[in-house]
Amino acid sequence: MSSQRRTLIETHTSLSPADVLHAARAFFTTRNSLYAAFIDQVGPTHVTMRGQGGEELVIAATPSGNRTLVTGSSYLFDAQISRFFATLPLEEASA
Repeated sequence: MSSQRRTLIETHTSLSPADVLHAARAFFTTRNSLYAAFIDQVGPTHVTMRGQGGEELVIAATPSGNRTLVTGSSYLFDAQISRFFATLPLEEASA
C-alpha cells in the first residue's frame, strides 16, 4: 500500500509525552476487538502497535512548548486514533 494512503492525524494536549504514550498503550490494549492492538515497539517518543491482520498503528508524542504534540499514523485505524485523541485533555488555554 502506498504511503499516500496512510492517515496522519495530529492534536495537542496538556499531558506530558510519557503520559500520552501510557494512555495510548492502555487505550489500544484494553479495548474491544474494534480498537484492540498489541504493542510492537516502544520508544521514548513513540509506541508502535499491531492490530487485526498485522495493521500498523503508530502514536508519537513530542514536547511542543508547554504542551505535547501527539501524532497518530495508520492505514486503517484512523477512526480509532481519532477516538483515542478525543480522550486526551485539551491543551490548557493561555491566560
